[in-house]
Amino acid sequence: MVTGASSGIGLEIARQLVAGGVGVGLFARSQAKLARLVGELGSSLALPGDITRYEDVERAVHQLEAHFGGLDYLINNAGVGIFKPVHELSPDEWQQVLQTNLTGPFFATRAAVPAMQKRGGGHIINIGSLAGKNAFANGAAYNASKFGLLGFSEASLLDLRYYGIRVSSILPGSVDTPFAGNSTGAAWKIQPQDIAQAVLYLLQSDPRIIPSQLDLRPSQPPRK
Repeated sequence: MVTGASSGIGLEIARQLVAGGVGVGLFARSQAKLARLVGELGSSLALPGDITRYEDVERAVHQLEAHFGGLDYLINNAGVGIFKPVHELSPDEWQQVLQTNLTGPFFATRAAVPAMQKRGGGHIINIGSLAGKNAFANGAAYNASKFGLLGFSEASLLDLRYYGIRVSSILPGSVDTPFAGNSTGAAWKIQPQDIAQAVLYLLQSDPRIIPSQLDLRPSQPPRK
């Protein structure tokens, strides 16, 4: 199951997983987008829902199990960014970022673990950010959510390793997507396919190891 699968990084992850022979549940809010993508990708299942609603996530896991026979991988990718000085953030904006970027991965993990236990194990990959280790101005809500996600990932790894469930984090730098209103077309930025390839690398790694954290940085960003 890939959350935030209807565009950007999530869509590219789903596309490369399907190309590799994996049946993919596409979780996102837009039912219309997901229906179109199922027709385009094949070997996929539309799972419309809101990552901030536990009942939506739990229902999606059950639908995926019924359709594919089980759940092996969870890619927690859904995210939102609101960038303002801390004193200008509204309480609703703070909640939106934290609920989507941190509580959402908890909901998905909580719903997925019982399904993975039935399969004898699995792999959870959380798409974080270098903003989870490096704070920046106007990033109070986003930084807090991504710092928290990294801590959540590391604690989940320790909780789940003896159930055969691996937990990994991918922390990319600047990615060439329209996330949070960013412009696209910057050749120096990380591409969505780079992150998708990192996901495949982690999933294909030997189960005797847990690649706990993978940082992805642009090789030649603009000089400061």
